[in-house]
Amino acid sequence: MDLPFIDLAAQQARIRDDVDKRIAAVLNHGTYILGPEVKELEAALAERCGATHVISCSSGTDALILALLGLGLRPGQGVIVPSFTFAASAEAMAVLGSLPVFAEVDAATYNLDADGLPAALSAANAQNIEVVGIMCVGLFGQPADITRISAFADTHGLWVLDDAAQSFGSTWKGQQAGTLGRVTATSFFPAKPLGCYGDGGAVLTDDDNIAEIAISCRVHGQGRDKYENERIGMTARLDTIQAAILLSKLSIFDDELAARQQVADRYQSLLGGKITTPPLAQDATSSWAQYVIQLPDGTDRQAVQSRMGAKDIPTAVYYPRPMHTQPPYLRYPVAEGGLSVTERLAGSVLALPMHPYLTPEQQEQVADALMSSL
Repeated sequence: MDLPFIDLAAQQARIRDDVDKRIAAVLNHGTYILGPEVKELEAALAERCGATHVISCSSGTDALILALLGLGLRPGQGVIVPSFTFAASAEAMAVLGSLPVFAEVDAATYNLDADGLPAALSAANAQNIEVVGIMCVGLFGQPADITRISAFADTHGLWVLDDAAQSFGSTWKGQQAGTLGRVTATSFFPAKPLGCYGDGGAVLTDDDNIAEIAISCRVHGQGRDKYENERIGMTARLDTIQAAILLSKLSIFDDELAARQQVADRYQSLLGGKITTPPLAQDATSSWAQYVIQLPDGTDRQAVQSRMGAKDIPTAVYYPRPMHTQPPYLRYPVAEGGLSVTERLAGSVLALPMHPYLTPEQQEQVADALMSSL
């Protein structure tokens, strides 16, 4: 059985004619950087999620950096961030000379645990680090508990940046990802629920000042034109061809989100009660970027993956090593009391194939292979 972990080929077959037409249009008008499709995409994304400003850019990592620049983050300041995440979440602070402060995650949702925020803030205070914000991460597609996180942030005078690289398309209490924090960053990496055929990202915000800074910094800190520089910036523009591809994919995005939910529901029906499956918080919907289970304590994960691989079932591990244990990040603060949940999850999580085009028969094969491999 040829069962892809993420099936971009099936998606492309569905939209190929439209993609070809849109790419041909770009080739015809020849504006390959910040062309009309870029503005069209930004407007469509803004309309979809309700954000006042959408600033497209060259990657999800650049989106985080642009958002932090817009927030005015300065060297030496601290930002609370989960350790159980992809490197970019913490890297964006480090490259700006600021300090990630690693916090604990919830054992069920994998997202930043609001109950762990005081321990992270205390750890930073003990080192005389001025914490100015919180970066929550909608890991695997489900947004973090923005209600409780924002309440803590408001109490302590902090801003909230939502890293929605995986959770764009999800909601919290009916509100779209892209509007949950003071500013949101997302990624259009090909494997994301809304992905292009290269790198891409976007910053979303209702804050005029953040948007102005992000737009400027996207093109070397430009002012009235690209040869007038008002601030230190970077090269972070989205290619027009990638915007054209994203417009095509956006036309089927809601349909694919519904299909992803059906896939998640089928996994729950097949595996619920047999193994720890990912729950959906009462106030959330998920884009189901990944479907990540937890193996029983003491399970040899690599052996399980090998046995499933022998049955032609692909799996992946997100993430096998927490950020606070990685060599470049060892010097940064860790929440008081440590991150035991994060460390346990890093040793037990396993991602199963997840995409909108999985058939019930394929999912049954995945479930059978998993249970027989434990």
